Amino acid sequence: PSLMSHPLCHPQLEGLCSFLQLSVCPEPFLGHFCRWLLALTPDLSYTSAAVLAEQLFLRRVLSLTQPPSRHLMAALSSFCSKYSQPFCHVVVAAVLQEPREGAEQTKLVCDLVEDCLEPHCVQLVLSQVLEMPLSEKLLLVVQAVLGRQVREAPCPQEVLPPELLDLLVLTLCRQASAFATSLDYAKLVTAMLTMYQNQVS
Repeated sequence: PSLMSHPLCHPQLEGLCSFLQLSVCPEPFLGHFCRWLLALTPDLSYTSAAVLAEQLFLRRVLSLTQPPSRHLMAALSSFCSKYSQPFCHVVVAAVLQEPREGAEQTKLVCDLVEDCLEPHCVQLVLSQVLEMPLSEKLLLVVQAVLGRQVREAPCPQEVLPPELLDLLVLTLCRQASAFATSLDYAKLVTAMLTMYQNQVS
């Protein structure tokens, strides 16, 4: 625990992960390991959590060709319940930046957004999406973000902070011509106009 909570120990931690072969360990063990991580005191540093997110999940998520097993989903849910931010910066960012569509990866990110990530990290995911050109898979992630925020916000007007809402509207407008025949884009715009009819003109 003291090793993994030290902010300057990530080279040693990477070596330990490699020695333990955590990136390829059996998925049932992965869930047990993540539950053990949550019980550590003090909490992991951001750097240590990011290293572990990469070692435990990045290869597994990027290589998915079918829905994740229940063991992998349990491990992801467990890890994200406490370390959403480093997970988003390492694993979610890699999925969003992947040039291939990656249907299973996209669905996984949507599922995590809707059910697992800490609330403040849902907006972080949207910020990550808006830093790159929209694609069909990114439209699905935005829809998942809005769906999660609507469920948790006290009223629709408080779903997104104004600056993030403005950036989302601007991005949708600028890239409208690229999605002239996209059903997902049409659904997203309709949802935006419904949720933010007073803010969007």
